[in-house]
Amino acid sequence: MASPFDPVRVGIVSISDRASSGVYEDKGLPALKDWLARALRNPITWEARLIADDEATITATLRELVDAARCDLVLTTGGTGPAPRDVTPEATLAVATKVMPGFGEQMRQISLRFVPTAILSRQIAVVRNKALIVNLPGQPKAIAETLAGLPAADPPMPGIFTAVPYCIDLIGGPYIETDEAVCKAFRPKFAQRAVAAG
Repeated sequence: MASPFDPVRVGIVSISDRASSGVYEDKGLPALKDWLARALRNPITWEARLIADDEATITATLRELVDAARCDLVLTTGGTGPAPRDVTPEATLAVATKVMPGFGEQMRQISLRFVPTAILSRQIAVVRNKALIVNLPGQPKAIAETLAGLPAADPPMPGIFTAVPYCIDLIGGPYIETDEAVCKAFRPKFAQRAVAAG
C-alpha cells in the first residue's frame, strides 16, 4: 500500500577528521538517522556522508546533496566550534541562497540551558534553492535536544525541528509530517492540510 505521505530525501552529513579516517566510530550519522526516522512519518530516502573537516570537501558535499541527489533537507553534525579545523559554517554559507539565522539562535538557547560554552557554537542554517541545510552540534545528546527541544523545561523550549516542515513548505519542498510524540511541527492554520487515508 502506498504511503499517504510525500516522499522526502534527507541528506545527513557527519564532519570529523578522525571518524572519517577510521580513528574512532562515527556517532553522528546514527544519531541523526535515529531521531529523524522516529520523528518523520514520510517515507525517507537517505543520503549519508562521512567526511573530513575540510572546507572544500564540505562545500562540494552540500552542493552534491542538493543539486545532484535532490535532497529536500540536509543536516550536518560536527565542525561548528571555534577551533581552526571547525569550518562547517563557512562551507555552508558558501552554498547558501538565503541565510536563516533563527535556527542557530534557537540551538544556542537550548544548549545554554546545559553549558555556558554554548555561546562558542556557530551552528547556522541556510536555504539552497529548494533545500534547507542545518548545521547541528556534534554530540548525539545535543543533536536530539536541539532538534526536539526541551518540552519538560519551565518554560518549555521548542526545538528547531518544530519549524522545519513549514520552512520546507515555503521553499517549495514536500509536505513533511511529524510524529507528535517525538516533535510537533507548527504550521499556521492556512498552511495545514488533511492527510489522505492510506
